[in-house]
Amino acid sequence: MPKAKFTQSEKTTTAQNGATAEHVVEQIRSLIANGELRPGDRLPAERELAKQLGISRPSIRAGLRMLVARGVLRARHGSGTYVADGPPSLDSDQLSLLAELHGFTFDQMYEARQVLEVQAAGLAAERATPEHLAAISEEVAEMYAALEDPQQYLIHDIKFHRAIATASANPILATLVEMVSAVMYDQRRDTIGRAHDFKESVEMHQRLYRAIRSRKPDEARAAMHEHLALAHKAYRTEEGKLSKKKK
Repeated sequence: MPKAKFTQSEKTTTAQNGATAEHVVEQIRSLIANGELRPGDRLPAERELAKQLGISRPSIRAGLRMLVARGVLRARHGSGTYVADGPPSLDSDQLSLLAELHGFTFDQMYEARQVLEVQAAGLAAERATPEHLAAISEEVAEMYAALEDPQQYLIHDIKFHRAIATASANPILATLVEMVSAVMYDQRRDTIGRAHDFKESVEMHQRLYRAIRSRKPDEARAAMHEHLALAHKAYRTEEGKLSKKKK
């Protein structure tokens, strides 16, 4: 892959404007917009970027961190920094903060899940690749293995839903589901331990997986709708037990 180059005018402009982290962000975004950096491309090393831009390494480092947080870049330990080649990974803290600021209720979060995930399930039934199906199936197997461990069960439940959203082949849907599911996880991990039986839940996940694997969009949407309704009811039961315990 040819290395991305910054022109002398870009270097000069950056230096004249103070060479802040925001300038690094704009330069990288410009290279992506111009097609000089593509999904999966590896960025030059930090030292080389600093030399090309003519700015300090701390500014480079700060700018790259901002782009990683926004899901534009992905850092791989021991390998380098790459342009994201999959669904953006956005910081769920943004949604958590909005929830606290505007008082989003758990019922509203479940409504959002119904809107997003029911349609994602239908799309997954139409578009899922063998790799997508394998990822969904793996999470079902992990849920069966975690029937006696509520916290682990919840983790694989969340990953199952994210795998379906990814299989929809719509990166916007996948990103939104990831953000909402992260907030849901933060809320439900405090109550999940009060659930006594995950048998019905895991069977619903299995049914949903089979509908997607069988390429039946209507059945997949119906299964997701029913599953989310049961999950909402289960949370309400767990929450009630938690409230009584606190009293």
